[in-house]
Amino acid sequence: MVMAEMENLTSKLAGASVSEGVLSFAGHAIKMDKGSDAQEIVKAVTDCKELHVLILSGNTMGVEAAKLIGDALSNHKEFQRAKWSDMFTGRLKTEIPPALQHLGKGIMASGANLVELDLSDNAFGPIGVQGIADLLKHSCCFSLEELRLNNNGLGPNGGKMLAEVLKSTYQSSKQAGKALALKVFVSGRGRLENEGSIALSEIFKKMGSLEFVSMPQNGINPPGITALAQAFALNTRLKHINLCDNTFTSVGARAMAKVMSTILLWHCPSSKSWKYST
Repeated sequence: MVMAEMENLTSKLAGASVSEGVLSFAGHAIKMDKGSDAQEIVKAVTDCKELHVLILSGNTMGVEAAKLIGDALSNHKEFQRAKWSDMFTGRLKTEIPPALQHLGKGIMASGANLVELDLSDNAFGPIGVQGIADLLKHSCCFSLEELRLNNNGLGPNGGKMLAEVLKSTYQSSKQAGKALALKVFVSGRGRLENEGSIALSEIFKKMGSLEFVSMPQNGINPPGITALAQAFALNTRLKHINLCDNTFTSVGARAMAKVMSTILLWHCPSSKSWKYST
């Protein structure tokens, strides 16, 4: 029985994609309950000479496995992109924060400059923020450009916690000489509501670097929409906004329309002659 399980695992891992610094185990449905279940992934990470991207989406990882993979990552200073969506299916919520912390410790120890963190489709709720807080605050994330937390169910409290963490990162990175400048922020289907959205809008204002924002299906009402609109007005590189399935009403629509006319001017100066009316 054990031999059959090992052969099954080996066959899945044999199809791991490795090319130009990208190591992918996407969709292999590997169930890593124990540290030994992760040995082949650990070996692949360890043996990879230039690891820029690690894709672990579509597997399920326990705490022991996360620690071993994190330890392997600690040797990759060149690491840039953690694409770790849909990685905790069937896990207890209490398992997820320590697993994320182990993975984060590996990145922090490596001295890497992270560019992307994607933890989408992991329904960990507010406690998930606890698992990534230390990582996001660390200097390895001063270089972060893309934060993807789609379908995490953060809720209002998780949104506020995330905003505080990002605020701390921004302040520390600014003191270090180069302020945090996220280009991509994704947090759809997160139940952020007004409280979470308003809190996040404050850090969006400080950064002023956003190019792509996707926050659909968050139960955001006019106060939250208005706060986000005010933040978007200070992000002059903004090209993509997705706030579908939130409640604008005429109040939120007017606030966003004013901002959209400003954004249009940034990207299309010839539209200056167009008129906006409330």
